[in-house]
Amino acid sequence: MDTRSNNIVAFDVTHRLVLSIAVPMTLGFMTTPLLGLTSTAVVGHMGDAEALAGLAIGAMLFDLILGSFNFLRASTTGLTAQAYGRRDRHEQQAVFWRALISALGCGLALLCLSPLLQAAGLRLMGAEGAIAGATGTYFSIRMLAAPAALANYAILGFVLGRGQGTVGLLLQALINGINILLSIYLGLSLGWGVAGVAWATMAGETVGAIAGLFIVLSGFAKAERPAWAEIFSRHRLAELFALNRDILIRTFVLIGAFTIMTRIGTGFGAVTLAANAVLMNFFLLSGYYLDGLANAAEQITGRAVGARYRPAFDRGLKLTILWSFGLAALVSGFFFLAGPWLISVLTTSPEVRQAAETYLPWAAITGLTGALAFLMDGVFIGATWSVDMRNRMLMSFAGYLAMLAVFVPLFGNHGLWLGMNAFLLFRGFFLAMLVRPRADQTFRAAQ
Repeated sequence: MDTRSNNIVAFDVTHRLVLSIAVPMTLGFMTTPLLGLTSTAVVGHMGDAEALAGLAIGAMLFDLILGSFNFLRASTTGLTAQAYGRRDRHEQQAVFWRALISALGCGLALLCLSPLLQAAGLRLMGAEGAIAGATGTYFSIRMLAAPAALANYAILGFVLGRGQGTVGLLLQALINGINILLSIYLGLSLGWGVAGVAWATMAGETVGAIAGLFIVLSGFAKAERPAWAEIFSRHRLAELFALNRDILIRTFVLIGAFTIMTRIGTGFGAVTLAANAVLMNFFLLSGYYLDGLANAAEQITGRAVGARYRPAFDRGLKLTILWSFGLAALVSGFFFLAGPWLISVLTTSPEVRQAAETYLPWAAITGLTGALAFLMDGVFIGATWSVDMRNRMLMSFAGYLAMLAVFVPLFGNHGLWLGMNAFLLFRGFFLAMLVRPRADQTFRAAQ
């Protein structure tokens, strides 16, 4: 144990520190939709509707599976930030190796289970014939990248935990950049279609993992290298498992909430369902900068807890709240003003445009209603208060279901969007109620 862990390590939290993490990560997240658009355009230009449908299903299934493992990134960020805060370089290395080994183990397990996962996914989506063939081709090739993709979660979590937002941006841009360029070359130039897009993804993830490992390992000092017994410490592994378990439950509930929204929207007909899909892009756009600020909150909160320095915790919370709500207000105002134009860009259907404009106000305010939820997730991940985050998510989900049960029958799709915004508010406020007592408890115990 580092003898400095009992000492207070003071550090300043500034607007520059917050933005040095939030801005690069926001830019990195924004490269992801470019990748999706490129893949769709490449296969779409092949003129094969079944291949395009197969790509969409395969990508959705893979993203759903990998998204369930986001706990690898989140837990690594929180634990690394705390070790960084107390200047324990020895434990920083140990956290990284535990995360990387866990990621590779999970990736190999997914690879072994890929035939079963593929069969279950095809049955779930009802894909048959040529669509099923295209989905199978994409899924089986892309699953080869599972170990590298999950390793990238661990690497990204580690660099974020150390506040290296620019490195995170570099790695995200490298992964998605290689993916985009190779998708065009293999998919269009060589005519590989869906297979080319899948191989491009595998190449991007693999190169990103190799580059990330090189960057991380080059910063490790041999004198601070942990022994294998320390890496596989039963206490530390139990701590990591509990943290990952809680974040995984929280993730599944979150996925379930959005799945329920889609399922209920299906009952309102194709036009309303399409309008909701268009409007969800507004929420996703808001999510990019909110996620970036949540990443800043994770690092600063975790660092403050590790450093036993309450002023940095309070200052970080204040600044990230300021930036989150300030940007949310600006973006919501932009959506209110430019929303009709954005809708016209996203769809050419007059009926869908009209329906989307009807429900636009609900989508425009999701940045505001979700700002506190994103931010509190970052605070609780950084402080590793995972049990509270899990329990409050379950409480929020129960409130969400109650809102849907009451307001959907009364107001239809308006009630559905009301329920979603209420869910975001529940998540934020339920967690915010616990911040002060949990911080008092955590920092008092550290004295």
